[in-house]
Order: sequence, then C-alpha cells, then structure tokens
Amino acid sequence: MHYFALLLIGLPLAGQPVFTDVFPRDEYAARRARVMAKLGDGVAIIQGTTERPGEQPLRQANQFFYISGVVEPRAILIVDGKTHISTLFLNPRNERRETMMFGPGLYPGEDAVRSTGIEAVLQRSEFQSALEAIAKEGRTIYTPFRPEVLGCASASDPIALARATKSDPWDGRASREEAFIEHVKAAAPKSAIENLDPILDELRGTKSPREIAIIREATRIAGLGIIEAMRDARPGMKEYELQADAEYVFKKYGAYGPSYFALIATGENTWYSHYHKNTRALDAGDLVQFDYAPDFKYYSSDVTRVFPAGGKFSPRQREFYTIYLRLYQALMTSIQVHARPADIIKHAVVKMDTVMSKFTFTDATIKQAATTFVERYRNSRANSLGHSVGMEVHDVRNPTDTLEPGQIFTIEPAMLIPAEHVGIRLEDMILITESGYENLSAFVPVEIADIEKMMTRHGLSDAQVQLKK
Repeated sequence: MHYFALLLIGLPLAGQPVFTDVFPRDEYAARRARVMAKLGDGVAIIQGTTERPGEQPLRQANQFFYISGVVEPRAILIVDGKTHISTLFLNPRNERRETMMFGPGLYPGEDAVRSTGIEAVLQRSEFQSALEAIAKEGRTIYTPFRPEVLGCASASDPIALARATKSDPWDGRASREEAFIEHVKAAAPKSAIENLDPILDELRGTKSPREIAIIREATRIAGLGIIEAMRDARPGMKEYELQADAEYVFKKYGAYGPSYFALIATGENTWYSHYHKNTRALDAGDLVQFDYAPDFKYYSSDVTRVFPAGGKFSPRQREFYTIYLRLYQALMTSIQVHARPADIIKHAVVKMDTVMSKFTFTDATIKQAATTFVERYRNSRANSLGHSVGMEVHDVRNPTDTLEPGQIFTIEPAMLIPAEHVGIRLEDMILITESGYENLSAFVPVEIADIEKMMTRHGLSDAQVQLKK
C-alpha cells in the first residue's frame, strides 16, 4: 500500500453525511411503525437496490428508501410486527473505498444505529440466520412483489420491462424480486409469503407535511426550469437546447436528475403525449409544449406549459390556446376536498358549457376541437382527474375514492386537432388541503400576456453569446 494511503487511513473521515438528509430519522421510524401495525405477528423483509453497473451515482429503490432512508447497495431490512424491532443488514466496511475512493459510508455497528434510528444494524451475512429464526416459527413474511423503481421511472415501467424480459424466448430471466421470493420460500417453507407493496402504497398515497415540502420544492425547480426555457426559446433552436436550460436549473438546485425523459415538443410533435426525441428545430410559427421535472430528494414533480417559439402568439394560436386554457381552468376550479373526482367532472362540465357559450370562435376547426374536449368529459365514467405524483411521477394510486388532504396529483387534459396533428396540454401539480386545493405550480405563467412578457427577457443562450465575444 502507498505510504500516502496508509496516512489517510488513520485520519478522521469527513465530508458527506453517511445517512440521508432528506428527512430526520423520526420520519422513517414513524413509517416503519405504521407498517408494523399492518403486519400483525408477521415480518416485512425488503431488499435495497444493487450497485450500479457503471460509474453512476447510487440511487436507492423507492420502497426501500421510503421505509429506511438508507442509500447503500444490497442492504436488507427486516421490520418485525411482533417485536416492533427493525434490523438492517449491510455490507461490511470497505476501508479502501471509504478512505481513498468514495468517502464515508454506512456500515454495520452502533454508529449506523445512531445515524439511522434503526434498532439493530448487522452484517449482511447474518441475514441468513435471522431468516431461519423467522422460518422456524412459520411466521408470515411480507416482501415487495413488483420490481424496484429507481430514478426516472414509475412502477409501470420496470413491471413492463420485467414482463417483457421473462417472456422473451431468448432471455427469460425472472425479476430480482421473483428470485428473492423463491429464495425466501426455500428457506422458510412453512411461512406464507405476502405482498408488501399494497401496505407501503397505502402509506405513500397520502403525503406527510415533510413530503409535501419536498414536492413543493421539486415543483419550484420544475417551474424555474420551464421559465428558463421560455426565456431562452427562439426560432432555429433545437428542442434539446431547451432541455439543457431546464437541466441546468435542476442541477443548480440540487436535483439528482430528471423525474422522466424530457417531453419537449414543437409543431406537429405536440400531438404526441410522450414525444421525447427532442431533435426538431423550432420554427417561427410553432407552439412549444414543455413537460419536464426533476427527481429531487427522491420525489418528483410534473408540470407542463405551452409557449410560442417566436415569443408571440399568432391570432389563431391565441384562439386555440385561450379556449383550451379557459376549459382547463373550469376543471381546476371545480376541485373540492372530500369530493369524488367523478362528481368534480360533472360540475366542471357545467362550467365548460358556460365557457363555450360565451367564447367567440372565428375558426371552425378550433371550435370542433374544443367541443370534442368538452364531450370527452361529459361522457367520462372515470373517477380520476389525473395521475398521482410522489416518489414517482406516476405514483401509487390515491388510497381513497374521494380527494383527501395530503394527496397530490396532476391534471393534464389534451385538446387535439387531428387534421393538423397538433395539440395543447397544460399540467399543474394539485395538493388537496383541508380547505380545498393548492396549485403548487401556479407561479409558472399560463396567461398569454404573462408568457409573452416572460419571453422578452434574456435566457441562458444570451449569456453564452456574451461569453463568446
């Protein structure tokens, strides 16, 4: 070993914290206590994610992070419903990685107990004997069934990937979760194996005040990214250049990365709900649909705005955008706490009918698009206004049929003109409160005058031009 390395091993370690700073320990302890209350005499066993396959930052799987806050590879957590004790199993300390490569980590022992608030933190090799003790009593074991979700994904994404992989005749691998379940069954043949996901999902569906604060900040960052893109947009730029504006903002304010791939569409690409090639150049007559948000401290946001590539709405764009915006606002202002989304939609349609009767149309195609938009809501049988948002951009379902305080979701209805292959879609982050709702993304401009005013300001590309001079 190098002499310099020998000196370093004796030095006190400093730098990054070994345990997450997203929430204090009591937040995770309260979550584990709520899980214990659902387990009876059973135990929950949940494994963390693995090391990354390359030089990538480690991001923990959402279910594991939610219940522990621990960001270490191959960690395993047992939450015991009978003893009300949790035990964390970690890899042993790797001195070279800690002192020379990655900095301080979290390792078995009393320091980890103090850092995490988990009652016992043992060597990962001791998990086998702990499982054997559970198996001897034939206790029910709860563990996640669905594949882990990391950053830039929602549960449906790894589920689809696992299904496709398993059914591929030239692959056929089971998911990591399926493999783990088989190992647990072999070690505990008398134990019933149950799905832990519904228990965790129910808890995740209603956000705590601390979670709301994080999502509020994620939404602020998302909105600032959109505003930066608005200010920078001009004909001739590529869609990916606007993506770069937002990503600068994301990183400046501490995001891990994006919540999902950048959905930046111009012209005919606005027809697609999830267009993400982002390679088209902005034309002077284009509308830009910008949908992008960060993965901030393990929580997501989801905000969409529409603005003209050239900084000014044309008369026809004004008509298209304005009728859409007024109908969109009719839906948003109908939201009420303790109400069923299906009933909210019925009230919204009444408002939409009033908007349509008072609006002056000059373009029959736009009027037809607006009429189709309203009729879609009139004929709706859904009990949902949009998708929930939390640790994932398409988060776990809200746990109730009515909208209750602490639930967060988006509304993002699209108005389409099929013959022109174009569409408009706004999206806002809605928090249900005790008195109604709060639009967390309300500060991001939606009115035409505010958008056009914002687009007169200098953007990042202007700063770049000055640097080149």
